[in-house]
Amino acid sequence: MTTIVSAAAELKPRLTAEIDARRDDLIALTRDLIRIPTVNPPGENYLEVCEYLKQRLSKHGYAVELVRGEGKPGDSDRYPRWNVVARREGQQPGETVHFNSHHDVVEVGRGWTFDPFGGELRDGRIYGRGTCDMKGGLAASIIAAEAFADIVPDYHGAIEISGTADEETGGFGGVAYLAEQGYFSPERVQHVIIPEPLNKDRICLGHRGVWWAEIETYGRIAHGSMPFLGDSAIRHMAAVLREFEEVLYPALSQKHTAMPVVPPGARQSTMNINSIHGGQAEPEGGFTGFPAPVVAHSARIVIDRRYLIEESPAAVRQEVVDLLEKLRAERQGFSYEIRDLWTISPTMTDKEAPVVRSVAKAIGEVMGVSPEYVVSPGTYDQKHIDRIGRLKNCIAYGPGILDLAHQPDEWVGVDDMLDSAKVMALTLLDLLGPDRVA
Repeated sequence: MTTIVSAAAELKPRLTAEIDARRDDLIALTRDLIRIPTVNPPGENYLEVCEYLKQRLSKHGYAVELVRGEGKPGDSDRYPRWNVVARREGQQPGETVHFNSHHDVVEVGRGWTFDPFGGELRDGRIYGRGTCDMKGGLAASIIAAEAFADIVPDYHGAIEISGTADEETGGFGGVAYLAEQGYFSPERVQHVIIPEPLNKDRICLGHRGVWWAEIETYGRIAHGSMPFLGDSAIRHMAAVLREFEEVLYPALSQKHTAMPVVPPGARQSTMNINSIHGGQAEPEGGFTGFPAPVVAHSARIVIDRRYLIEESPAAVRQEVVDLLEKLRAERQGFSYEIRDLWTISPTMTDKEAPVVRSVAKAIGEVMGVSPEYVVSPGTYDQKHIDRIGRLKNCIAYGPGILDLAHQPDEWVGVDDMLDSAKVMALTLLDLLGPDRVA
């Protein structure tokens, strides 16, 4: 009996071996990216990282564009919102696979024992802000795509790689802007992989929804020694917080989803009070005096409400409005304003979508396991690809441990990046390789 071996099957061991051979290049690329401190806010060094990626990808046959999200939130002449989009055409007709990574990172914070922008390699781990979230994933996708194009130069379709701005603050100057300009239209791109750190044996199908809002309570200013002549906005806000604790939070804990959100605690509705401001403004640096005795005429909080696919955004907002209206009816002098900041609906790609099937098969081939299908507790740029681009065939898959994101001494494992790069390369082979029918 004659066994027929497909062309792709013969290429797989060569492709994975090629990625192993590029281990040092992967490490160097990741360290270079970490050493460009793209901290957001405010959005530092975006042009520098985009120019770096342009230089790298141009040498490997990509046509590269730098695109500024002009006029979007955060964009200014001092902190322009730069994105890089690179495209490499194959030699035969076919579909396009796009790897999208954000290049911005969050603030450093306290508690580091490594230089947060040193990219130190120790015991198989690279340390630094953004290693896990998500410059390690960006580097892995670049290595995967370069290795694939070298081993399979006559591939079908096209490969795209992007490094985009502002995912950490909503992505409006990055993927949202690019989607508005047609870069993620289904006519241009058919498969999108976002290398967010969800663990190398997981496929992330989507994320919960989010509603950010600001609530302000009002009072009347008066002398602090005679507070009865004024009306404290801070006390009114305290009543709001008490209602949250006694009414809203218990109600949220009873809302559960069928979505496979990780960690399990995020399978219920949640709300975080992001910040609170009230009374006199913080004095400027260097001021050594004391506060003036006044009753607070204003207090504000910013809320970050994460909601489930079973909930509607209108209902999520209304439950907070109902609580505030109840206080208005019950509490003398209570007045408030609620300002919506932004809202994103939940999204979840079907497990049978083509990109999901290809990545699942590759995980099995590289790691010998069936993938775990998960949903992210927080949003990422899939929201814009779905909502604006109208492209459903999109997932998050990449190296890195989710719990390390935004932590001090953040790190990514070199072996994890190599395994993820192999998965990405075999996914390209499945979607664009010689066995693919154009």
